[in-house]
Amino acid sequence: MPAAAINTLPDSELLSLLRGGNRDAFTEIYDRYNGVLYLFAYNRLRDREEAKDIIHELFLSVWTKHKDLHLTINLSAYLYTAVKNRIINNITRQKVAARYIDSFQYYMDSVVNNTDHLVRHNDLVRFIEKEIAELPPKTRLVFELSRKTNLTRKEIAGELEISEETVKSHMHVALKALRLKLGSFFFLLF
Repeated sequence: MPAAAINTLPDSELLSLLRGGNRDAFTEIYDRYNGVLYLFAYNRLRDREEAKDIIHELFLSVWTKHKDLHLTINLSAYLYTAVKNRIINNITRQKVAARYIDSFQYYMDSVVNNTDHLVRHNDLVRFIEKEIAELPPKTRLVFELSRKTNLTRKEIAGELEISEETVKSHMHVALKALRLKLGSFFFLLF
């Protein structure tokens, strides 16, 4: 059939020719509907590339399935419905992807925050332990008994066989030294 005559055929005849594998019929269907379907898709998506992709996929599908294309509605209604369904699928995929990205971002933020907090906490603990280790031996022992085992002054004095005043003096020296090294942050810890 001459190319000039094919563009005068109604959709039903073009569809019959298409089912038979006629490339000219496919080209005519494409030429008739490509522009209006693109506008239809673009008006809903507001994204030129997405609209082009949807129309491209639709016509690729029409050509791939041309032998099995038995429509119960007219060609125009079929194409518009197919585009509408592809738009809905596209929007649904985008929403699912956005939810996944948001969820992943929340997870990453919480892991990073928790990890960062844990790293800073461990660094601080190491720093404090280092500063405690640098205290004079007797002062360090009194401090550790007081803070790590929660013994009272009287209990520490009894265990080390020193006076409660000496325990108080060692604690004063330890706290003063640590306060100088750690600054005001020290009071949050002890």
